Amino acid sequence: MATYAIGDVQGCFGSLQALLEKLPFDPDRDRLWFTGDLVNRGPRSLETLRFVRDLGDRAVTVLGNHDLHLLGVACHGRRLKASDTIDDVLEASDRDDLIAWLRRQPLLHRDADRAITMVHAGLPPQWTLDVAQACAAAVEAELRGAGIKKLMRQMSGNQCDTWSVSLPYADQLGYIVNCLTRLRYCDPAGRLELREKRPPGSQPAPYLPWFTVPGRLYASETVIFGHWASLGTCNEPGVYALDTGCVWGGVLTALCLETWERTSVPCRDEIEGGTHAEA
Repeated sequence: MATYAIGDVQGCFGSLQALLEKLPFDPDRDRLWFTGDLVNRGPRSLETLRFVRDLGDRAVTVLGNHDLHLLGVACHGRRLKASDTIDDVLEASDRDDLIAWLRRQPLLHRDADRAITMVHAGLPPQWTLDVAQACAAAVEAELRGAGIKKLMRQMSGNQCDTWSVSLPYADQLGYIVNCLTRLRYCDPAGRLELREKRPPGSQPAPYLPWFTVPGRLYASETVIFGHWASLGTCNEPGVYALDTGCVWGGVLTALCLETWERTSVPCRDEIEGGTHAEA
């Protein structure tokens, strides 16, 4: 039995199928972990969602910022963007079932036996993994309950960039969402820089890639993440970046958690606009 962690699919369903064939993935024995952003920007979000949902307990997915955007549009009336490609989900006959399934997915997955944690974007340096799990669980409770509309209002913008237990609860939730689904850079105190999306070396001082900040309280555990297509190769010990820009004409990548071997396939999906502009 093998477990494969797969980077951001973003509706590139043809690429996902090609990757699973190349592995090869055995649905009776193997398991899949997805780093989030199953949907949007690629052409086949609906097929991707249905496929991962139908895998049942053979798959784990964490929520990414594009998945949360879909929930915002579906559950709170958030406006669609010109670059969105989620109409197929919103107009599907099983839309309500898919949205309900997506609301039940976690923001953080931790396998204590393997000492591996998976998030979509990142973790701030002042969180232990126990704190990170508790923070993720607080947001997940809102997503699954009546608080989802209020949470979606709190998600907009870059205001929630600093952590404190004395913050109003809504601002704490906003910071948690920003870390787990949008983080690329922060300073040693955990203040987020959410506007900068380019590769390391382009960011303003004193910000650093989140996984290089000295004194990180979660540094003893391996972390798998996606979200940062422009990052390139990541050589930090215990850190595996899996968004290799498939939706921008790059490749879709899987990481075998037993051997740490990477497998990639080139983008197989027709994508309008094919220019690199992360969000």
